[in-house]
Amino acid sequence: MKILIIEDNSQNRYLETFLLEKRGHQVVQAATGPEGIQMASRVQPELILLDIQLPVMDGYAVAHALRQNPVLRAVPIVAVTSYAMVGDRERVMAAGCTGYIEKPINPDTFVSEIEQYLNARQPGGGDPS
Repeated sequence: MKILIIEDNSQNRYLETFLLEKRGHQVVQAATGPEGIQMASRVQPELILLDIQLPVMDGYAVAHALRQNPVLRAVPIVAVTSYAMVGDRERVMAAGCTGYIEKPINPDTFVSEIEQYLNARQPGGGDPS
């Protein structure tokens, strides 16, 4: 599966990419929101991992912009964020995200968590929540 990571922290991008590629996924990366929106339109990923704390354009605005594109409207967007206060999950979901994973990620469970969202898109797949 093709997964787009929109994340400004190079160490986080590296770790997420390493874990996903090890499981056989194809990963493309973007370091900013605008770059991620452009790349998503170009590569049409099966899933988007989105940091919320991005410079220039935050993840909420990015999720909203991605949902405006008819081609990307059904693509799961999973927020991978350090925002863990009361109401943050709801705000992320209201912005158009499909799911939410808190940082720091757990390398032992990260890919399995992500694959739940991919499997839900497959024919016969269930709701990951």
